[in-house]
Amino acid sequence: MPDETTGARRWLRPLATGLALLVAILLVGYLVASYAVYDTLAAVSGECHERDAGDTPQRFGIEGMDEDAVAAYAMPAPLDVELRSRDARMPDLTLRAWWIPGARADGPAVILVHGWKTCRRDDNILLPAGMLHRHGLGVLLLDQRDHGDSDDEDGRFAGGSEEYLDVLGAWDWLVAQGVPEERIGILGMSFGAATSVIAGGEEAGVRAVWADSSFADIGEAARAFLVHEGYPEVLEPGAQLMARLVGGDDLAAKSPLGAMPRYAGRPFAIVHGAADDFLPWRFAAELRAAAEAGGVDLREYWIVPDAGHARSVIEEPEAYEQRLVAFFAGALGAP
Repeated sequence: MPDETTGARRWLRPLATGLALLVAILLVGYLVASYAVYDTLAAVSGECHERDAGDTPQRFGIEGMDEDAVAAYAMPAPLDVELRSRDARMPDLTLRAWWIPGARADGPAVILVHGWKTCRRDDNILLPAGMLHRHGLGVLLLDQRDHGDSDDEDGRFAGGSEEYLDVLGAWDWLVAQGVPEERIGILGMSFGAATSVIAGGEEAGVRAVWADSSFADIGEAARAFLVHEGYPEVLEPGAQLMARLVGGDDLAAKSPLGAMPRYAGRPFAIVHGAADDFLPWRFAAELRAAAEAGGVDLREYWIVPDAGHARSVIEEPEAYEQRLVAFFAGALGAP
């Protein structure tokens, strides 16, 4: 009679092999899908949105706003600036920006930081810049690495974990121009807001930050993106793994939420659209809770009804201008 143990082994071996093969196929499929998600999230072309490609501080358009109303925010021709990131790994990385001085050389100045896959020509950057400038504040409109006219590093967005050093390079440039540290603030939009929050957390000299439509944590932001695009949330850890393996980026190394305790005593503003379906406004609530727990001087918390992602400044321009100018004038001093 055949040995029962031997018989069992005979059918167990192909079963184990089949299971191992299935696991391998699932793992490979997961990694391939994770790479696709990472590539979609991270890959940037450096080009601005087509609608913004020809816009400048002197002349820009905004869909849904009257031409004459937009013209009221036109600015003088800017100074084209080249500056260096604070990233010691990239000493030759050239960043480009527009500098439009304010009413006084030693007056307040604000760095404006655009979002993901866009640039300084975006209407949600030019419009608040015009709001600030017409009230006497200087504005520095920065193109982050891999975006707009700035140099490419690797063509991939690192979730703010590297780009915050570009924002600090812009801050260094303003200080070198003679703008007092206590008179420099930052305004960030969308992923640029997250980058700005991280930057201010790393540099205590940043006096004030206005964060519009920021995420709180990159993992949550990635999951929100997956839901928005119809992908399963389970791909988020795989996408972060691919960021490490392919891009060499630890996306979770820095986060706005982690930066909040370092803002204790400094002026801070949180703005978010209630109808944001890309980065939901719950992220603003998370940042607010962290700010209150950390002793941050939270002077503005504004959830704008019916406003979509990074569109509050477009939907409510009059209220936005009033709040924005009051915040920076109060935080940085009168122009």
